Amino acid sequence: RFILDPVKMISIAHELPLCSCRMETPKSREILILADRKCMATESVDGQLTRCQIAVLKHEMMRPSNSVQLLVLCEDHRNGMVKHQCCPGCGFFCRAGTFMECQPDISISHRFHRACASVLKGQSFCPHCGEEATKAKEVTIAKADTTSTVPTVLAQGPATPGVPEGRADTTTALLDWPSEVKSAAGPTARFPFVLHQGHPRETLESILVALDTEKPKKLRFHPKQLYLSAKSGELKKVFLMLVDGIDPNFKMESQNKRTPLHAAAEGGYKDICHMLVQAGANLDMCDEDQRTPLMEACENNHMETVLYLLRAGASATHKDVEGFTCLHLAAKSGHYNIVEHLLSTGLININCQDDGGWTAMIWATEYKHVDQVKLLLSKGADISIRDKEENICLHWAAFSGSVDISELLLNAHCDLQAVNIHGDSPLHIAARENRLDCVTLFLTRGADVFLKNREGETPPDCCSHNSKAWAALQANRRERDAKNSSDIALGQERVPIPCVNSVDSEPYPDGYKYIPENCVTSPMNIDRNITHLQYCVCKEDCSTSICMCGQLSLRCWYDKSGRLLPEFCREEPPLIFECNHACSCWRTCKNRVVQNGLRTKLQLFRTSKKGWGVRTLQDIPQGTFVCEYVGEIISEAEAEMRQNDAYLFSLDDKPQDLYCIDARFYGNISRFLNHMCDPNLFACRVFTTHQDLRFPHIAFFASESIMAGEELGFDYGDHFWEVKSKLFSCECGSSKCKYSSAAMASLQADSTPEEQQQPSASPDTSSSNSPSSPS
Repeated sequence: RFILDPVKMISIAHELPLCSCRMETPKSREILILADRKCMATESVDGQLTRCQIAVLKHEMMRPSNSVQLLVLCEDHRNGMVKHQCCPGCGFFCRAGTFMECQPDISISHRFHRACASVLKGQSFCPHCGEEATKAKEVTIAKADTTSTVPTVLAQGPATPGVPEGRADTTTALLDWPSEVKSAAGPTARFPFVLHQGHPRETLESILVALDTEKPKKLRFHPKQLYLSAKSGELKKVFLMLVDGIDPNFKMESQNKRTPLHAAAEGGYKDICHMLVQAGANLDMCDEDQRTPLMEACENNHMETVLYLLRAGASATHKDVEGFTCLHLAAKSGHYNIVEHLLSTGLININCQDDGGWTAMIWATEYKHVDQVKLLLSKGADISIRDKEENICLHWAAFSGSVDISELLLNAHCDLQAVNIHGDSPLHIAARENRLDCVTLFLTRGADVFLKNREGETPPDCCSHNSKAWAALQANRRERDAKNSSDIALGQERVPIPCVNSVDSEPYPDGYKYIPENCVTSPMNIDRNITHLQYCVCKEDCSTSICMCGQLSLRCWYDKSGRLLPEFCREEPPLIFECNHACSCWRTCKNRVVQNGLRTKLQLFRTSKKGWGVRTLQDIPQGTFVCEYVGEIISEAEAEMRQNDAYLFSLDDKPQDLYCIDARFYGNISRFLNHMCDPNLFACRVFTTHQDLRFPHIAFFASESIMAGEELGFDYGDHFWEVKSKLFSCECGSSKCKYSSAAMASLQADSTPEEQQQPSASPDTSSSNSPSSPS
């Protein structure tokens, strides 16, 4: 950049608007959409302005100075910008005609208009480099080749197939206006209209008569009047103002920067829309809320105007500041025909989400547009999509109280048990809103009246105790209580755990307290400080290798179904770090499994030889999380003092274990898992809400595919049997059994006297597979 001499520059450098021709700025989605990915350059050619329409290759924006808007440019105009051929005062490219040219160097020339020179204290300067304007020469540049540009004043007509969105087609034959109309319009009215086939002859004749009447008068209108007339549907006035040269893209500042085309589309004035488009109105011009004219027509149910704007090339996929598309607006307002037509174009993503995560289906559901929901279902709308708070359509049907839509969604296999980030199921929502019909429907379809949300509330807790919804919920709860009186979890798990005994008369095990999560009875000082957590910044489902939580685990070991990958090492399982409450990902990301709790249907049953045992009531695929070993977290010193060591499970596999879990007094279903020499479960150490390595969760996963009805068990470990084999033998029944009475007798027969000496019984806190014991 060439500047004035240092003395002068010190006093005026901060005041002169020197150019930024060689600077690039980041990409802008909004400007790209507005420009329809076409070059935005305006050329000054012999005093006339023309607009380039060549496709843009690079999306970075440029401008000659801060006083001119940012532009996306084709390669030719990008090169011209770098060569200082764009005037910093007006932003027009000086391509042909008479201009001022400053040459601070023999290889560089700066072009600008005489009227655009920078003026400071009565003196003119080159707006590019700051040299005195008296040093610039007036030059005349030969007319450039402008075959790649189109005049900005050209009219545009209805679109034909293949025309890019945002540009109207100009191939329709121009109307040969009568000479008297041309004379009325005046010599400055460069306004070649297209005769639209839908315009009645009477309308055209009335305009011609009006023009003839107005001919002697000199028309002068304020640009605001064009907006107001378009809004009021005043066809004649709009025509006269356009003929008089008023800009059809004038933005009304007091009306959210809306254009006349916005106003006409909102009112459904198709003929006025056509006139404006022919006069050069931008079909996809946005107001301050990024709304387009087509959006206004869709929201206000003007079908003919929608059809016209789409034919003219308006974009149907544009999003406003809230992420709404035309489909969202029509669905929310219940405009069935417009929704149907938008979907029929094949250009619309039926499952597109706005900034709140809501789809057209969710909007139609919330506003109870039953026919529209049926239409969207027939077109394949996804009813399982979750919004930003993880609600699905059925949550919104419950919120609005539409039992018809709820039934449609349930018949389409919508998940009745789905919960949002607050832990609320559709039944919670229906109860809270006192939607009795929805509550009744959900209960008849098997909704869980005992399910607790994150605040610990069941559906009956969410509604007023004198409401009809509460009475229905309570009646269902009493009925369920009668049926599920054998649920040993007492409603504390997501699925009830029934207890059956066909062996003896013992009804159910007692002498312990069922808890769904680990507890402490003395201070443990577990580090739960959220600022100490390592966390991920994933925006979706943590499916990529950049997930920090996955990296802590060496990789994310869960597949999309929440099962361990086949290559996971079961013999020496690595630590698993699940995503936590400091992470940016969704609560439904695939790296959250153990923290979701018990999901498998299990049953406590009485065995013939091993006391109580656990079996599955459903098929369990290999790698599935089954349950967590839950109990009282105690120190090794405390474990040494306890007399019954049968329910201890070490929290580490080091020789010097510091802590373990005792399920003797507090525990869950896992305390009844029996030993198996050929186990179908194995244990992993998992971290969820904290990352204190001393206190992992002990999670059991399926080591193989397990069939419904099979007993579940894991290997208690050699150390357990070294201590306990003198008290009882293994009854697992496996052909690989190592600790049956026969196997132990054979081992003793082969042992030396020294080897036959048995260690004294002590709490088992050293094995990674420390047991719960047969009852």
